[in-house]
Amino acid sequence: MRTVTDAEAGAVRTWLDKSGMTFATGPNEETDLTDAQILEQCKMYIAALRIADEFGCDAIGIQYQQGLKDLAPASDLVEGLLNNAERPPAYDAAGKELYAGRPLPHFNEVDECAGLDAVITNRVLTAMHLDPATTLHDVRWGEHYKGNGVDDFVWVFQISGAVPPSHIAGGYAKARSERQPPMYFRLGGGTLKGVCKPGDVVWSRIYTRDGKLHADMGRATAIALPAEETERRLKSVTPQWPIMHVVLHAITRDQFMARHPANHVNVAYAETAAGADAMLAAKAAMMAELGIEVHLCGK
Repeated sequence: MRTVTDAEAGAVRTWLDKSGMTFATGPNEETDLTDAQILEQCKMYIAALRIADEFGCDAIGIQYQQGLKDLAPASDLVEGLLNNAERPPAYDAAGKELYAGRPLPHFNEVDECAGLDAVITNRVLTAMHLDPATTLHDVRWGEHYKGNGVDDFVWVFQISGAVPPSHIAGGYAKARSERQPPMYFRLGGGTLKGVCKPGDVVWSRIYTRDGKLHADMGRATAIALPAEETERRLKSVTPQWPIMHVVLHAITRDQFMARHPANHVNVAYAETAAGADAMLAAKAAMMAELGIEVHLCGK
């Protein structure tokens, strides 16, 4: 980060401002998101791409909460940008654009199983000419919701401010960056917040069991809920973070929670239900060929 210039970082911030993204800034470094914090995040974004390029990485994980939290503002804005195909251009010292026109998949909390999932997902989506953006969510909680054409159990998926803008309803123009809570993020830094768009989704979770890689996979639908219900759900978790309203296909709450020892889930969008079914089949086939034991969950 220290080798990235203010001018280089400033160009990233200018790109984001022109994209329509909102930064909820204030004057107090202790409690507000400040322009100085955002500039540091833009430096981290460029530095991450340069390091990944130098070592030939297909995916990276920024180990923010295990040390960087005392050295730099939050990594979440960076993580969301890296997972998106349309993002600010970044260059190496010789002027070559890094990972041009494509994501550099990022796995949150340095969960390497999620990183493997992200690489596989990225390659399948790219081969199918779909948006290659993918992200890791935490499975937070859920409850039955009835109204607005919905009568189903609706999950809250949420990650700490690092969702790719193409997953947000309205994209960059509806994305908002708010300061991470000071209790956990002493040096501040902004999130990449928004409500995830409705659509056909494939979910998956790679994990280890009995010395072998396993993958649970299934279909889901991301749905829209009324603004007041979205706000109620956000207030029950972390309101500065992005949220996804999810209905899983033919797998109950208890079945889903019993399947896996962690709360991480990878999600990716298709353009149609048939496209999502095809994506699920392609991912399952690729994982099986790689020696991962695949478990298809639900219908």
